[in-house]
Amino acid sequence: MTELYVEFWDWFKANESNFFQVVKENGDIAQDFFNKLSVELAKIKGGIYYLAGMYDDDTAELVFTADGVIKNIVFIEDLVAAAPTISGWKFTAHKPAVDISQVSLEVGGYQFSIDNLSFYSNTLPDYPDEIELTLVHSEYNEENDAVITNGIYLFLDNYLGELDFVTTIDNIFVVNEADAEQNLVPIEKLKAFLVWREKEFVEKYEGIRRNTGEDNYSALTAELKSGNPLIAIINTDLLNWDSKSSHPWILNIEIAYEGDSENGMPDEETYQILEDIEAKLIEELKDFQGYLNIGRQTVENVREIYFACKDFRKPSKVLFETQKAYADQFEITYDLYRDKYWRSLDQFNIN
Repeated sequence: MTELYVEFWDWFKANESNFFQVVKENGDIAQDFFNKLSVELAKIKGGIYYLAGMYDDDTAELVFTADGVIKNIVFIEDLVAAAPTISGWKFTAHKPAVDISQVSLEVGGYQFSIDNLSFYSNTLPDYPDEIELTLVHSEYNEENDAVITNGIYLFLDNYLGELDFVTTIDNIFVVNEADAEQNLVPIEKLKAFLVWREKEFVEKYEGIRRNTGEDNYSALTAELKSGNPLIAIINTDLLNWDSKSSHPWILNIEIAYEGDSENGMPDEETYQILEDIEAKLIEELKDFQGYLNIGRQTVENVREIYFACKDFRKPSKVLFETQKAYADQFEITYDLYRDKYWRSLDQFNIN
């Protein structure tokens, strides 16, 4: 990836003066800047988006954004970290936070500002580490749910900044004032609340690591309606661990293969390659470094592999390289999402 970043910035330096003029003079940014930029960024990887404007009278700012996709965040950060110093330019990873007094949006005819937004935090006795918020908008109703919810998300993206918005809040619900179940807190106090909760969370699980070398695994089998088998090998000790939240990011990998047309299972050669891929992933994503292999499931020409992770940055890189390495053999897709209690894996809990 380093070489690709260097090539991109060499190209940008060769064209930056033209791009600067387009931004400063408010020219045809789409045609004369963004269309060219998107072609070069696609050579690095998909999912890198951007915004541009004047930071001050003499400086243009180019903001790179993952648009909320967790697995692309690290590539945005690495791209900006590799940026050279170019006079007249400021390069930023992720949409930055804006002072709340300056955040006032109109979406679908509705206003979103400190004047009509408030919140409260929901208490979850069974999931005390989760940050679940109820956002209150004075004009919310069932008919405008999609518009109001979208406006609130845009507001929070601006107020908190893109990175904090997508990595600190677990769940959001939207209601109107009449349906609020707790005292309302002014929206301008949300940032301080999230900082406090995240600090509390980090301190609670700081330093917790897990050695899975002596864990017990269970083989789970089922038969689908199609008659095809489902086979899973799961670390059942991990699923009963009382410190799941210390590894709050779930990495879900899917490897599609051409298997036995009779039952969807891999043939012997394919099976061995899948084993090799999983072994390489476990070697890269070590348990004592904060990456726990929970297990795998094989069904109808797809092998799924699950990890619980301390962070999302290294797994993003490892899986992107794995995709490229096996692109001519398998279609490999992956997702990274925050799930502090691993509830997305409850189907494997046999207790």
